This record gives sequence, C-alpha cells and structure tokens, in this order.
Amino acid sequence: MKKKALFKILLPAGITAALAGAMILGMCLNSYVIRRQLRSMPEIFFPQIGGENAKLDMVMNMLKYAYVDSVDVNKIEETAIQSVIKELDPHTVYIPLEDMPKVTEDMAGNFGGIGIQFYKYLDTVTVIRAIPDGPSARQGVKAGDRIVKVNDSIVAGRKMEDKKIMSMMRGEMGTSVNITILRRGEKSLITKQITRGAIPVKSVDAAYMVNDTIGYIKVNTFGMNTYDEFMDALNKLKNAGMKKAIVDLRNNEGGLLPIALKMVNEFLEAEQLILYTKGKAYPRTDYYSNGRGIYKELALSVLINESSASASEIFAGAIQDNDRGQIVGRRSFGKGLVQEQRVLPDGSALRLTVARYYVPSGRSIQRSYSEGKEKYYSDFYDRVLHGELEAKDSIHFDESQRFQTVGGRTVYGGGGIMPDIFVPADTLGYSDYFVQLNRSMQLYNYTFDFMDRHRTEMEKCKNYREVQKLLSKYDIVGEMVQYAAKNGIKKSDKGLKDSYSLIKNQLEAYIARHVLDDAGFYPILGLTDVTLLEAIKN
Repeated sequence: MKKKALFKILLPAGITAALAGAMILGMCLNSYVIRRQLRSMPEIFFPQIGGENAKLDMVMNMLKYAYVDSVDVNKIEETAIQSVIKELDPHTVYIPLEDMPKVTEDMAGNFGGIGIQFYKYLDTVTVIRAIPDGPSARQGVKAGDRIVKVNDSIVAGRKMEDKKIMSMMRGEMGTSVNITILRRGEKSLITKQITRGAIPVKSVDAAYMVNDTIGYIKVNTFGMNTYDEFMDALNKLKNAGMKKAIVDLRNNEGGLLPIALKMVNEFLEAEQLILYTKGKAYPRTDYYSNGRGIYKELALSVLINESSASASEIFAGAIQDNDRGQIVGRRSFGKGLVQEQRVLPDGSALRLTVARYYVPSGRSIQRSYSEGKEKYYSDFYDRVLHGELEAKDSIHFDESQRFQTVGGRTVYGGGGIMPDIFVPADTLGYSDYFVQLNRSMQLYNYTFDFMDRHRTEMEKCKNYREVQKLLSKYDIVGEMVQYAAKNGIKKSDKGLKDSYSLIKNQLEAYIARHVLDDAGFYPILGLTDVTLLEAIKN
C-alpha cells in the first residue's frame, strides 16, 4: 500500500494526538533521581532578587507598580514562562494551575466522580457502562441510559464538548450531583442524586489467556496503581496455566519511573542493571534488580510501537539488554529524558528535564531534538514517508550508536528501542470505505443502535465467545452498511469486499466492549492483531 494510505489509516486512530498528549501527561519520570540535598535548595529553581537573574524580577515589578496602565501581571508571567522554556528540550513543560488536578489524578490513579463511562451518541450523553459498585451503579444507573441534565444544565441535544460535560460530573469526593436520565422503556424522566466517590483510573486494560499456555496483559500507563494491577493480572493468568506472558505496551506513553522499575524487577535475577540516569547536576545513579521477583523463569514477549514512550521504553530496553525476552513490533518513540516536577508558588508546576536515562547496554534512547521542536514532533510523519512502518530495512542505524546486550547481541541507540522481531503496520483489509466508516464514527455509532435493540439478550453473555456466538445470528455488517448509508457514508461494494473481515471483527469487538468492557473488547480484537499473533508464534 502506498505510504500516503498509512496517514489515512493511522492518523484517525489518534497516534499523533497520543504523542502530543505524552509531552504533558504521559512522560513524567518523577523524583527517583533527585538527590535529597537539592530538595532543600529552592534558590536553584527560584533565583533571589539581586542574583544574576534579577532583571526578570525587576521587569515584573516595573510592570506591576510603575507601568502607565493596569496590566494582568499573572497573564504576563504565564506568557514569559512559556517563552523561557520554548527553546529547551521538548519535554520540559509548564503546567498551569487549572491543569494540575487532571495531571495529579492521572498519576495518582483515581479521581472524584460518579463512576460512568459515556459517549455522545447523536449529541446525547449515553452511558456505556456504570463502573461496578461505583456511585452511579449503586444508584441504579444502567448502560444505555441517556443523560438529559446535570444538575440544572441541559446536556442532551447540545453540541457540548466532552471535557465540559465531564467537568460537570466530576468534583470533590463526598459532594453530590443530580443527573436526569431517559431510559428506554420508561415513560418519565428519572432523576438520581449521586454522591461523588473515588473512581479508579484503570491502567491494565486487559488480561486473558490467548490459548492454553500464553497469557496477554495490556498496560496503558505506569501510574501509582499499575504495579498492583499488573501483579494481580500475572497471578490470575498463572493460576489459569500461563507458561508465557505477552506484555503489550503499544501506545503506552510512559508514567512513573519507580513503577516501571518494580515491574521489570519481577522478571530479572538479582543484581541485573535495569537503568541508570545521569545529568549535569546529578551524578550517575544505577538501578539494579533485587532478585525477589517471582516471575524470573517465565517466558516473556513485550509488544511496542511508535507510540510506546518513556517508561515503556525503560521496560522494553531492560528486558532486551538483559536478554530476558523478545521485543516485538516497531521502533518505539524515543524519549529518554528524566523530568522532575517542581511546584511553583501559585500551585502551578514546571516539569523540568534534569537528566537522561540509559538502558543497561549504555545506550540513550532519546531522539535528537537539535533541529527544534517542530521537527521533533513531526518525526512520525518522517517515519511514514521513509517507509519505516512498513519495512525494517528502511531504518538506517548510526554505527557510532552500536551497543551490546548482556549476551553479546548488537543493539542500537540514538532514538527508541528497535524490536527483535519487526512487524510492519498492518494494512491488510484497509480500504477508503473502511477509513470513512471509522473517521465518521458510523461504524462505532451503529453498535449503539444495535445495543438499544438487543441489550437485554446481549447482557446475558458472560464472555466474549458467547458474544460472538450470539452475534452470529445477525447480519451486523449488512445492518451497519445500511445505517452508515442513512448517515452519509455511501456503500462501496469493493471497499466492503476488501474490508469485510476487518469490519466484522471491529463491530464484534465494540459490541463486546458494551457488554463486558475491555474484557470483551481486546480478546476479539486480538484475533486479527498481527503483532500479537507474531508474538504468540515465536
């Protein structure tokens, strides 16, 4: 397939959006490398009046007290900070005060909310799932309910952003919110008063046996609760007969360094180097395994792609450099900088790059940013144009970045982790028709229409196999084609023929997600996942 087709296929899936989000939320390798004595030296970060940076303080005071007109000094400070860090590395970022709660909840692993997953279907907030034993579930909110009002604000039939709707439902734990819902089969609107509670942010999306001996675990981030979730998943699969684990870190943008270290430690013998960090103000610090991991003998494969970054690359790099398991997929993002988050006086924060990290072979996996941030951010486009997502041979390695694993295998630094088994981007079955269906959301929207008509019988299914068996009674592809045509996506006979299997698989996976959440979605999607199938085979 032509390279331009890869843009059509991959961009709607949100790869570039994921990378952009990684700059702010997903790539914090927190304070593991900060020496204790530096914590008591705020002058390093906050220069005092009279110091070498006194000019900045003087200018701000002049604007505040002497300038002819009244000015918004806080706004000027915000702009000034952004200008100061503009020429630095791509991962030093300023976090405004209003964004701090979201950043904190992502790392902490919970937030105050009402406990629902929702989607705006036909401009109406539709409940996909009420989290079991969460605040909404306890009050009887059900999948398929339409939310008409939040407190006194009408949200149905309005072009309101998801972020706005979400902010109306979230809030301080222990406070209440009223939601008014429309339920299929009920003549009157139903009002529920829901007390906000701690809602867990799940970081292990799925854990299941792909066959009698191989277990699969999908990890979407490295947060405060990820290690516990990961170990629970491993233990569950071990009890189910797992002899080999496949850890999927594709599209995982990173997270907390201590969590990644604890997870890698479970697979390594004692005194094996996992990582070291080094920076101008920080001496080299080495991190070794302690030998107390309980999965040191378990066969292991790790899946990565171009959106696997930061802590994901630490995990994959430590496994690869210690010859502990196979890395399968495509070259990872290439983020090897350590950030320390420093809180500023008003509660905002600066996430400052303080060091580089190096995987055991000694290679830095940080991509070059010497040509500026714009070039750095456009790396994904360059990879597509150069054919990297299609063929391993398109990648040209710098011999000066040649390193050796513990077992003597050659690996390269200079930008990301290169897998041991390369799997090109899967374009089989893609057509312009399929891309249109996905981009317009008609393929996904149809599954809501289907669930409205068949929810009672579908919710009797206990696992994804039962979902597939029940769906075999219906022509879901044919129904979807008619549904999409009514909503502006004209049927393409050739496109439908080329993409039939792919469309059917995605429809089944989406419907299974409505019924069973990710426990239904990933096992069905995995049936056509070429990277996963390659890991199973090797």
